[in-house]
Amino acid sequence: MMATRRNLLVMGVAAATALALGACGATAEKDGAGANDGKPATGLRIMVPNSPGGGYDTTARTAAKVMEDAKIATGVQVFNLPGAGGTVGLQRTVNEKGNGKLAMQMGLGVVGASYTSKSAATLTQTTPLAKMIEEAGAIVVPKDSPYKNINDLIAAWKADPKKIAVGGGSSPGGPDHLLPMQLAKAVGIDPRQVNFVSYDGGGELLPALLGGKVAFGASGFGEFLKQVEAGQIRVLAVTSEAPIEVLKDVPTLKASGIDLVFTNWRGIVAPPGISEADKKVWIDVLTKMHDSAEWKAELAKRGWTDAFVTGDEFGTFLTEQDKAVADILKQLGLA
Repeated sequence: MMATRRNLLVMGVAAATALALGACGATAEKDGAGANDGKPATGLRIMVPNSPGGGYDTTARTAAKVMEDAKIATGVQVFNLPGAGGTVGLQRTVNEKGNGKLAMQMGLGVVGASYTSKSAATLTQTTPLAKMIEEAGAIVVPKDSPYKNINDLIAAWKADPKKIAVGGGSSPGGPDHLLPMQLAKAVGIDPRQVNFVSYDGGGELLPALLGGKVAFGASGFGEFLKQVEAGQIRVLAVTSEAPIEVLKDVPTLKASGIDLVFTNWRGIVAPPGISEADKKVWIDVLTKMHDSAEWKAELAKRGWTDAFVTGDEFGTFLTEQDKAVADILKQLGLA
């Protein structure tokens, strides 16, 4: 992991390769959730720890639909339990010790929120299942914004950082908070001067952005594709190393002369203390989903980067991310 401005959190590349998964075990036959008997898994539930419409919600519901369409699992239930940047859901997950039917959609935002919210529950208590995707961030403005390009925005921001409010769909410590803080540092603004407004997921950030409550938003670009296509939102820059195919006319920060690359990630964890059989069912289902043509089509459609890592290797990645985020938040005086 390179501790540079351009890749501070090693969000773009996982150090490990995916586990070689052969035939996986099954849950008790009475549950009908066998992953090795040729039948679709049943009874699985995915909790989304923030409001509908955000990145976690979109990822979880897309995954569930692919599982259904590809006949990998049937009756997959996705439900939302928002609050405290995802730590209400994290606490629920930890409290569900031994529940092998439940998993939580999560990502970098929950890692940071566990520190800034002073959560009693931690991700190290959960059972890592899989890292699923990576997604570049985007700097977005409403269609009638006076800022026509990223350099217009940066000039105004540098002139009066406290006046220019930036909204993010995560609590302090999450990706939508870390992105503008890193962007501020990259352009010479003291991060402590940034007027950051936190929203619980992209579903809450969007109306704030459209309603002019913030001057610009910093979030995953995938959360705004429909609004971009409808002409409601303009993307001034993306934070990836190279241009995004679905936003091929939008420049990267680097191409705009700003030395910053930032990538978010999303994964899924289960409660602590689940059986090895249940863990294998989840990993088998997620692996089959990952390998399906339906999932590959969704990756292309949404501009997501495939970053599939499972089990212990995902656990190692989580440990590294936990330490990196804690270090950054300490520097900002938030942990």
